[in-house]
Formats: sequence, C-alpha cells, structure tokens
Amino acid sequence: MSKVTYSVPAIHCHHCVHTIEMEIGDIKGVESVKADVNAKTVEIDYNEPATEELIIGTLREIQYPPEVK
Repeated sequence: MSKVTYSVPAIHCHHCVHTIEMEIGDIKGVESVKADVNAKTVEIDYNEPATEELIIGTLREIQYPPEVK
C-alpha cells in the first residue's frame, strides 16, 4: 500500500472535505481518504490500479489542485 499527503489550499469548508473524500474514494484501489479542513491537507492510502497521477488528476478535475513539490 502507498500513502500520500497533499497540501490542498482550496479546502475551505466541510463541503470541500465531503466532495474530495467522495470523488477520491471512488477511484478503484483507493483504500482511505481523509481531507482536513483545518490543515488543508488530503491523506490517501491506495493500491494499484490507483496511481498518484490519477489521484492528482482527479483533484485537479474537481477544482482542488494539490500543491505538488
């Protein structure tokens, strides 16, 4: 299992958290998603076939682009 944490400055409210958790949670292979409105982060545990590229792409599509270092 892989684990990633992204800084997502666009998270402003609990609706944002819900949207992110639902959309990322729907990706095949994603085991868990925890978005934090206070820290403005998203923590994701995933296995194949999910990839980091797919997760980042989905976050961008739903208007919550992560700050990728």
